[in-house]
Amino acid sequence: MRTETVPEELAGQRIDNYLLRVLKGVPRTRIYRLLRRGEVRVNGGRVRPTARLGAGDRVRIPPVREATGGETFKPSAQIMERLEAAILYEDERLLVIDKPSGLAVHGGSGIAYGVVEALRLMRPRAPFIDLVHRLDRETSGCLVLAKRRYTLRALHTEFREGRVDKRYLALVRGRFGANTRRVEARLRPETGKGGERIMRVHPDGQSARTDFRCLRSYDGWSLVEAVLHTGRMHQIRAHAAAIGHPVAMDRRYGSSTADREIRPLGLRRLFLHAANLGLEAPHCGRMDVAAPLPNDLAMLLERLADD
Repeated sequence: MRTETVPEELAGQRIDNYLLRVLKGVPRTRIYRLLRRGEVRVNGGRVRPTARLGAGDRVRIPPVREATGGETFKPSAQIMERLEAAILYEDERLLVIDKPSGLAVHGGSGIAYGVVEALRLMRPRAPFIDLVHRLDRETSGCLVLAKRRYTLRALHTEFREGRVDKRYLALVRGRFGANTRRVEARLRPETGKGGERIMRVHPDGQSARTDFRCLRSYDGWSLVEAVLHTGRMHQIRAHAAAIGHPVAMDRRYGSSTADREIRPLGLRRLFLHAANLGLEAPHCGRMDVAAPLPNDLAMLLERLADD
């Protein structure tokens, strides 16, 4: 049994995220089990996973086998080099990367590590690194992480209140009938095939709004800009599918028939890219960052244009 004292820079963090930070390589499911059983105590009492910690709180942690340096939870040198090259902006409080497709933002549910765990290893002197928001594993593009707790709280408020300009590029099936289209359809999480979590349009779901703008049409496909006004899980993918224009190579919401048609052109991943992000950073004011379209997606558009 060990007891940790929460430092000032981690004040306000949720207990589940705190444990994921201090218990290196321990699966997320194991951490939630410890909390559910009351094996983790804060100031002598049981807590829910969503409980937030204060500076000076004493966290009692039972013996748990943690991963060591030689175990597989540690990202390879190649992954860390790839992330280092993907940094779009960094200062003492904020870090923005162009997240590669195929890399999860955090570990858990059978995933040994994600972007946040890798960056903590890459920045060992940083007292705090945490995700401001999330991107799906297959989605590439702008991802913001905070290096101070105050910055994280301030940016969480911006995202929650819809004051962040989030623009994505997506290739969708079919030709858009209009140049722009607003989709306001409530989304509710459901369990899909194999137990995977999916979002369905449902009147009892959470409000969600996506504005689509057609940038270019191809034979059977359209390149669109999607502007998010809310931040529901899989929002763009679920809304695009709901209006009959699923995102290319979307294995959860897409069309397997359409994907078979485009696969010979070289597309092997979801065509969804977080291209632009605009926000007010609390320490330096307005920031606008852009992530260029990855080479594989840009080359696909060239092939579509040539057909």
